[in-house]
Amino acid sequence: MTLGSKIAWDDTVLPFQLDRSDIRGRVARLDGVLDRVLEQHDYPPQIEALVAEMVLLTALIGQMIKLRWKLSLQVRGDGPVRLIATDYYAPGDDGTPARIRGWASYDADRLEPGRAPFDMIGKGYFALLLDQGEGTTPYQGITPIAGGSLSACAQTYFAQSEQLPTRFSLTFGRSQVPGENESWRAGGVMLQHMPKASPFASGDATGEGGLLEGDDILDGEEGDHWRRANILLDTVDALELVGPSVQPTELLVRLFHEEGPRVFDAQPIVFGCGCSADKVRQSLSIYSARDISTMTTDAGVVTADCQFCGAHYEFDPKTLGFEAEVPHDGTA
Repeated sequence: MTLGSKIAWDDTVLPFQLDRSDIRGRVARLDGVLDRVLEQHDYPPQIEALVAEMVLLTALIGQMIKLRWKLSLQVRGDGPVRLIATDYYAPGDDGTPARIRGWASYDADRLEPGRAPFDMIGKGYFALLLDQGEGTTPYQGITPIAGGSLSACAQTYFAQSEQLPTRFSLTFGRSQVPGENESWRAGGVMLQHMPKASPFASGDATGEGGLLEGDDILDGEEGDHWRRANILLDTVDALELVGPSVQPTELLVRLFHEEGPRVFDAQPIVFGCGCSADKVRQSLSIYSARDISTMTTDAGVVTADCQFCGAHYEFDPKTLGFEAEVPHDGTA
């Protein structure tokens, strides 16, 4: 494999369809994007692993949805890991990159060395939030934390909330190519049965806590196709998922050549944040002058920091809130 082909497939999501099985899917490869997300904070290894998995899920799901603006995934728990949040911003034009960002909040004193990262979320929920932009009503779907991994939570969400059998096979971690610095790499495959006009559960829910799984939704020939595709996906190797020695198209042919795989244009992804001084001002517009005064530092300014990208903002308190004394001049 040449360096050029390696670079061409890094930080991309490749859509595909299995024509024989009526299944659509995505193959994702992330490297530089994941490094940029994780370098914003000095996370412990367990938190890095959770953020990496969440970013990879977000890249796969975001490209799957017909999106005009933003897809967000959130996990909230009562354990040491309080929040994991990621956003996927749709590309502005055909051929331009999508943008992705991620962040986690955790209680460092409660982290337990050697404990599985997922177990430190505790009880809580997995949420998918879809915002198509101005003039639309945001959508939110929620499912309980269950299944032993973030990818299992996402599978349960699609089965429970959307009645769409969905499967993820993911891997991620630090790797080093000879002659290069160590960096993060992640790769994964998402399979999803094509939406049905009137989806229904074919039997009792078999998932953890009485939640639906993909096999509960399909029966007959459709169920056979779904199970066959999952058996084929079970044969994937972690090194095949992350590359860089196997291209995504080669992986699909190796796994699904009898299913009639058909690929579409790959979607490039970059690290990107949607924060701005104007958005911070807007978020503070609900506060009174008295509230703003409590946020003002000894230096006489109100500060705000973006947890996603580290951007730092400073404002004149007189220009903030619904009781602002003077209009701002377009600068922070």
